[in-house]
Amino acid sequence: MNLDWKNLPFGYIKTDYNVRAYFRDGKWGELEISSSEYLNIHMAATSLHYGQEAFEGLKAFKGKDGKIRLFRWEENAKRMRNSAHGIMLAEVPDTLFKEAIYKAIKLNEKFVPPYGSGASLYVRPLLIGSGPEVGVKPSSEYLFMVFVTPVGPYFKEGFKPVDMLLTREFDRAAPLGTGRFKVGGNYAASLTSMKKAHDGGFANVLYLDAKEKKFIDECGPANFFGIKENTYITPKSDSILPSITNMSLLKLAESIGMKAERRPVPYEELETFDEVGACGTAAVISPIKRIVDDASGKEYTYGNEPGPISTRLYKKLQAIQTGDEPDEFGWVSIVE
Repeated sequence: MNLDWKNLPFGYIKTDYNVRAYFRDGKWGELEISSSEYLNIHMAATSLHYGQEAFEGLKAFKGKDGKIRLFRWEENAKRMRNSAHGIMLAEVPDTLFKEAIYKAIKLNEKFVPPYGSGASLYVRPLLIGSGPEVGVKPSSEYLFMVFVTPVGPYFKEGFKPVDMLLTREFDRAAPLGTGRFKVGGNYAASLTSMKKAHDGGFANVLYLDAKEKKFIDECGPANFFGIKENTYITPKSDSILPSITNMSLLKLAESIGMKAERRPVPYEELETFDEVGACGTAAVISPIKRIVDDASGKEYTYGNEPGPISTRLYKKLQAIQTGDEPDEFGWVSIVE
């Protein structure tokens, strides 16, 4: 293994094995191990034509004790079931979900980055409609698979403040649509706005709600949060993906004596925050130093260094994930 663990990109690196299970005749089959990076899929599969696809993302960490830890996998299993229910996929039972992610990690154990490298093993469960349909309807067959790959920070800056572009020109998802599900269509809908942001030198896009354009919504591929008056504030909306990282940060904020609020966040409130950031599995926390309103050109600035509360929450969450701090919440599972 000649991987430069401390300088890994957030990208795909080939590992040895993945695991797969098929849903046929109304039931899930046994888990299969594969060394192939490719799928043999019918050209009329519903995932290719009608977007019947959902996925998850979680990370495995190696502690200084050499043990591999998974963070809140049960919440990922629950969220995938919710996504499956939302677009009529066959739901993956917790027992199968757990067996698959544990097996994929153990089979590729040599790819788990060492403690202290700042890298982790990214675990990607994927659920797709694999049966052929020409009419618009759910598939009768499904494929569930899990692959893993070692990754570095999502934003190349790491835990450094980034610039965000606030846009009214694009919507990520509609109210009562699929925004609260982790499905590929939401990400496809964000690619044009993300390219515009990247071309302008921004790390990502901050969306307003699609209905009224009055409230802060999703923050690119992550949730948004703001901090003021000893309070952690994050938007409440039916079109926002419920981030497991954000859910955890709300709890951590309360555990260090802060108030925590999930509520609608008006656009005008941006100028009142002391710190703002984006949070999610991939980035953990990405502090934001500047938000530029694409329409008016107005800028909101929050400092060139991570704020003290964002830093404290980031370090505490990472310490729990790697086993450096006691897991008082019961969030971490040891992969054995």
